[in-house]
Amino acid sequence: MNWNLDRPHTHWAFFPLWLGYCLTVDGLVFFRTCTSLLTRSWRNYAGLFIISAPVWWLFEAFNWHLQNWRYLGVENLTLLQYGFWTTLSFTTVIPAVFGSAELFASMGFIQHLRHGFILRPDKPTTISFFICGLIMLSLMLVWPRLFFPFLWLSLFFLLEPVNVWLGNRSLAEWTQKGDWRPVISLWLGVLLTAFCWEMWNYYSFPKWIYHVPWGGWYKVFEMPLLGYGGYLPFSLELFAIYHLFASFGNQKETRYVHLGVEE
Repeated sequence: MNWNLDRPHTHWAFFPLWLGYCLTVDGLVFFRTCTSLLTRSWRNYAGLFIISAPVWWLFEAFNWHLQNWRYLGVENLTLLQYGFWTTLSFTTVIPAVFGSAELFASMGFIQHLRHGFILRPDKPTTISFFICGLIMLSLMLVWPRLFFPFLWLSLFFLLEPVNVWLGNRSLAEWTQKGDWRPVISLWLGVLLTAFCWEMWNYYSFPKWIYHVPWGGWYKVFEMPLLGYGGYLPFSLELFAIYHLFASFGNQKETRYVHLGVEE
């Protein structure tokens, strides 16, 4: 694979590309609803970018143990260059996912979905969630080759009940009424961003490639088909992590992301 080292580097283009994506999606949301992440509060919108970088670095830290993906073509970058460009690129993860989720939440087929299964945040449920999260995280750390998918599940199961216990915003606000529209909006939003991430990464350089112990068949771009399923709980993890962060700041920020027609 050394032939890749002679390819022109495109690391500088990732941030402006995704900043453009975020602003375009935000504009579409505003066109449809007369409100959006940016227009509601430019400070909170900037905060999404600020929070996004350390959040993704957390996943990079887990990957240091799992070794499920690596970046091809960073050999010609210094450590300082690598740290700067990757951190700058990581700032766009949360704004892209939340903006895309709001776009889907504004669509009629989402707004008119019927209520479904009721999942209440009572004490047995939240404790069960938390214990499951601890078990999944432990299994992933002890047997990473077998349980690496739990990276995309464990943090949500841990943090959703924490947000409930602290009185923070959580998806349980909707699921306790049988309203799964915010969850579905997050799922569709993250699948849209995931498709763009993987598509634009495929011809980029540097780029990420995957090495998973199992389930690595039928790739769509560099991502195995089964891997796209991991994006679904990842979006819920981002929602939980963001609202845990937001609870330590301005209280208005905890109601900042709009995923329901009643807001």
